[in-house]
Amino acid sequence: MHYALRTFHTINLVAFLALGIVAFVTWRRRRDRASVWAAAAFGFLAAIELLSLIPTHERNVGEKVIVRIEIALLVVFPYLLFRFTNAFRRPGRRLARALFGLTAVLIVWSAAIPRYPQPGESRNADFQAFLILFLVHWTVLSVAAAFSLWRAGREQPTVARRRMQFLAFASAALTVALILVLPTSNSDTWWALGTQLLGLAAVLAFLIGFSPPQVVRLLWRAPETERFQAAMASLLKFAETEEEVASRVLEPAAGLVGARAATIRNAEGKLVGSWNVPIGGPSWEDAELVEAEAPGATIAVWTTPEAPFFGEEELAILRSLGAVTGLALDRVRLYQAEHDARLQLERANEVKANFIALAAHELRTPMTTIHGFVTTLHHLGDRLDPEQREHVREALIQQTNRMARLVEQLLDLSRLDADAIDIVRERVDVRAQVDEIVRSVAADPDAVEVTVPADTEATIDRNVLDRVVGNLITNAFRYGTPPVIVSAERTDRHLRITVEDRGRGVPPEFIPDLFERFSRSEGSRASAVGTGLGLAIARSYARAHGGDLIYEDALPSGAKFRLVLPA
Repeated sequence: MHYALRTFHTINLVAFLALGIVAFVTWRRRRDRASVWAAAAFGFLAAIELLSLIPTHERNVGEKVIVRIEIALLVVFPYLLFRFTNAFRRPGRRLARALFGLTAVLIVWSAAIPRYPQPGESRNADFQAFLILFLVHWTVLSVAAAFSLWRAGREQPTVARRRMQFLAFASAALTVALILVLPTSNSDTWWALGTQLLGLAAVLAFLIGFSPPQVVRLLWRAPETERFQAAMASLLKFAETEEEVASRVLEPAAGLVGARAATIRNAEGKLVGSWNVPIGGPSWEDAELVEAEAPGATIAVWTTPEAPFFGEEELAILRSLGAVTGLALDRVRLYQAEHDARLQLERANEVKANFIALAAHELRTPMTTIHGFVTTLHHLGDRLDPEQREHVREALIQQTNRMARLVEQLLDLSRLDADAIDIVRERVDVRAQVDEIVRSVAADPDAVEVTVPADTEATIDRNVLDRVVGNLITNAFRYGTPPVIVSAERTDRHLRITVEDRGRGVPPEFIPDLFERFSRSEGSRASAVGTGLGLAIARSYARAHGGDLIYEDALPSGAKFRLVLPA
């Protein structure tokens, strides 16, 4: 029996020393609060095992000091273990102070005991009282630590959960071993051997929980590995949008580290997807934000405070997943760039085809007229009297001017369709500019009533204002009846200019086609002298500026056009 006890004591000594060394190495590598408490707790256990090799018969002062140091380390260990388990979630300040005070009282009491009984000796009442308080202190702290680890582990991925469960079991097993060994003073019994075996199970569980072997990690990680492989396989499939890539990877990424929520941002920092993120953003007080940054993507997860310590490898896998996600997002960006370029080319071809068709259609009439008059002058010029020649000359000038206007408008439309119009905003005195437009284009400037406040200013493109308002005033005289009223107001960060006349207005059935190219109502078709492009160009200019051109009936009669521009 004695030989078996010595053997297990030696095994326990080696195991506790290994545990202390592992905890110390972890602290050197991590340098965080949890690793400090762990290194202190398990280092103290290793120190207790080393001190147990020294004879403690209390024959001299040195032996007495060693015994009291050993007892003090035993008192402090459960407190350090409790602080380690609560390093991730801060305990209440009052509770922390109470536990620290109780631990300090026990340390002082242990130092004040005159003599500790040797194995086989009787124990006096004072020592029994100390022993009871020591067991209560150890049991409460160890059970609290075990419960905290077990409860927090339920939210973790498999590896972290198993590690925390092993640590919880070890803490409980060590407490049971201590409860079983302290009541008896005889150290050479089967009872003592059983407590040695229970202590060995506890230290092995501490080792596995604190630093599990790689093979054990791989076995535990099987569910997460399967999810990771499925996510990687999904990323290899073609995706048209960044949002599609995010939807494939977010939930597996969250499950990999036991996260409550997750988001993905692209290389520009734009949010492309989120999973389980509450409206208004995450507000969990106990959540730990971990960002896995990789070229092309950043995966952010809101996980538990224990995840960075117990799931360090899982976070490394998450970063690998982030790198592959970045490649997938880059592939989507390249596809979208190629797709957009193809659409732009198709649009450019369409604009070119429409321009050619419009030019051919609208230039045919003036060209035919000009050709006819030129042919007449060529073959019959000597037979025409001066009045007839003057008529032909005026007709040629009229058709030439019409063709020049048509070519200019077609070029405007072509540039507008191709988004090739540069909008140059500047501070404009709206009243002065409207007065200048009226003088330039109105058939009868005196018939135009301008009701624009003199202090009206706006930051707009002067050319857009000239082209749109000039066209509206020209149309008011061409198709409506004076007086023409031009008004303006600047509200809600927009400039609103209204041009209305007192004519017949636009027939209701023609309003849907009012801004279409080459459209004219039946009533104005016979007398129309324009090209049918003016309103289409005017609205295109307004929209290129970020605004719009709107029609409504004027009261009591007439047409009213409202130009709205951001200013």
